[in-house]
Amino acid sequence: LSLEQAPAGLGAALRKAGFEQFTAIQHAVLAPELADRDLRISSQTGSGKTVALGLLLGPTVAEACAEKPPRKNPGPRVAAPVALLIAPTRELAGQLGRELTWLYAPLGARVLVVTGGTSVMQERTGLQKRPQVVIGTPGRLLDHLRAGAMTLNQLKTIALDEADEMLDMNFEEELDGILGYAPTERRTHLVSATFPRAVV
Repeated sequence: LSLEQAPAGLGAALRKAGFEQFTAIQHAVLAPELADRDLRISSQTGSGKTVALGLLLGPTVAEACAEKPPRKNPGPRVAAPVALLIAPTRELAGQLGRELTWLYAPLGARVLVVTGGTSVMQERTGLQKRPQVVIGTPGRLLDHLRAGAMTLNQLKTIALDEADEMLDMNFEEELDGILGYAPTERRTHLVSATFPRAVV
């Protein structure tokens, strides 16, 4: 596959960022036979997993960006992302946010990062702008869902980044809580450098 064959026309953003070709993991996730399947994405650090995930979510995000925004209603605006990425730490969530922001810039997508240790009110303002992609740490995501600032009824894909680390850090309860808000019809991806047997 050449960069020109990137889904949702994202090849131009990749070229602009200095990519010349897909890495092995990016190539692998774009295999036609994997369309509509839940994936376990595993490859070592630095192999381009975040961009691979971004390419995987690209068509869903592009479709959401092309939709006309709902008519203005007088009530508070509730975020209804089509893609939700869950990361174990604030640093990792921030990193995901930066990567997906440049990748999805040509689509006009809004990417929002919500994490513990940052201003809840600032995040609420960001959520009211109805981002298509929300990235966050488990506890903070659950806070926004419980407060009604975000709904998952439009959700198409959930991805757990560093899934092994999250389970190691005892986030199981929060993850279950978040998944309880998500529709059963969705794609779920696990991304990790390693998948110990206990995590699988």
